[in-house]
Formats: sequence, structure tokens, C-alpha cells
Amino acid sequence: MLSEIALFGALETGLIYGLVAFGIYISFRVLDFPDLTVDGSFPLGAAVAAVLILGGWNPWLATLMAIVAGMAAGAVTALLNVKLGILNLLASILTMIALYSVNLRIMGSPNLALLGETTVVTWWENLFSPQNYYMAPVALFAVVALVVLVLLWRFMKSEIGLSMRATGANPRMARAQGIATGAMIVLGVALSNGLVGMAGALFAQSQGAADVTMGVGVIVIGLASLIGGEALVTPRTVVRALIAAVVGAIVYRLAIAFALNADVLGLQAQDLNLITAILVTLAIVLPGFRTKLQARMTRNKA
Repeated sequence: MLSEIALFGALETGLIYGLVAFGIYISFRVLDFPDLTVDGSFPLGAAVAAVLILGGWNPWLATLMAIVAGMAAGAVTALLNVKLGILNLLASILTMIALYSVNLRIMGSPNLALLGETTVVTWWENLFSPQNYYMAPVALFAVVALVVLVLLWRFMKSEIGLSMRATGANPRMARAQGIATGAMIVLGVALSNGLVGMAGALFAQSQGAADVTMGVGVIVIGLASLIGGEALVTPRTVVRALIAAVVGAIVYRLAIAFALNADVLGLQAQDLNLITAILVTLAIVLPGFRTKLQARMTRNKA
């Protein structure tokens, strides 16, 4: 069984990765753009926020600059694809590799500590008693995730959002209708990585440190959250798809926490990637298996 602190810790991390899942939803589901830039834009957001906070900036303003940095990274990937004709997957890999050096340049070292610094969580901790301090980040990130969800839902229903969705669904038809598909791809991938950059900034402030390697495997976590959430919440509409993304991220982190804390399984921290691979496989396979089972039951009744 999970302790109360471990449970809230899993919820806290899950809500942060829910923002990553939002970003991956835009690139993978809306634009059909396989984007690995997130493995670089996540630590980029953390690096920018950490450096600015250590420089005396307001943590919310530092987080905003992390979003801008993430959007810039996404825009670079999209421009490599749209303007230079580089395959989208390869363009994202090139940007991701370049961001490793960029992040080292920004931080000046492989990692930066934020312990003792004022972060976005500090004010929220004052709302809770010292005994319940671990609830503050969960409350804060739940509010952030809800606000982002509502804003994305409204954006996807706007004219620009509908144009972006049309670009991902059928680029040729979208161009025939006068939509600037190249601009939509740049905007969408930039927005996606802006959300991931924000997640990285919040993660660094939550964990008290920024590290250049903290983005390794973020794309897998985001996909696991997205696919797993869609298996739990059928994404018939945009709002249901967004809810599925954040639900999937929370369930993913809870599953990881339970697996690592279950003594009977004998799993340890180094087994995290193995657990992630198993969860992603199950999330992909189970919906199809459930559909086949339902079809077989229907035939048997007939």
C-alpha cells in the first residue's frame, strides 16, 4: 500500500505530466506530427525557470519565460519540417539533440538546485498546515491543469483551432479551403512544446532542482499517459480527449508508484523503464482486445 505522502507525490507528478500529455495530444493527435522535441523542451523549461529564479525573478514570470522557450524550440522543429522539407520525425530528433547543448549552456552546469528558493509552490504551502505541506503542490497543479484544459478546449473550438484540426486531419483539403497549413503546423508544434516547457519548469520547482537529463523518456511517459487515458476515457470530443490525457497521466504515475511499492513484485527504481514499457504495451493492446471480446460476445448472443 502507498503511504499518504507517496500517494500525493504520485498525484503531483501525474498532474505535471498531464501538461506534457496535453502537448503530445496537440502534436500527435491533432496535427499527426510525431514530435520528439519534448525530450529536449522539458529540461529546457526547467533550465530557463531555474536560472531565472536563481537570478531573482518572480517564479511565475520565470515559468512564463520557460513556456516561451519551449515554444521557440517547437517552432524550430516545425520550421525545419515546413521550410526545409526535413521529415518531421528527423527534424524533431535534430532539435532534441541540439537542445541538450543549449540546456547545458543555459544552466552552465549539468544541474541546478532550487532548494530554499521561492517557487510557485511556496505561496500555496502557506495555505496548508506544516503537517500537510505535501498537499500544496497537488492543489496548485490541479488548478493549473484545469485552467490549461479549459483554455485548450476553448482554443480548439476557435477558428484557428478548427483550422489546426483540419490541417492534421486532411492537409490537402485544408489547403484547398485556404488554410495556411504550414503556419498551423508551426503554431501547433510551438504550442505543444510550450506546454511541455511549462511542465518542465513546474517539475523543477516541485522537485527542487533542474537537471540536463531530466527529459530522457518524457515522450514515452507522455504517450503512455495519452494512450492509457484514451483507453479509460473514450475521446469522442476534444474535451473528453483532454480529460483522458490528464487522467491517463495520473493513472500512469499511480501505477508506477504502486508497482514500485508493492513488495510482492520485488521491483526497484531501476525497473522504471521496464514498468513503463509494460504499461504502454497494455494500453495499446487492451482496447483492441476489449473490442474483439465485445464483438465475440455479441456474435454469441446472436
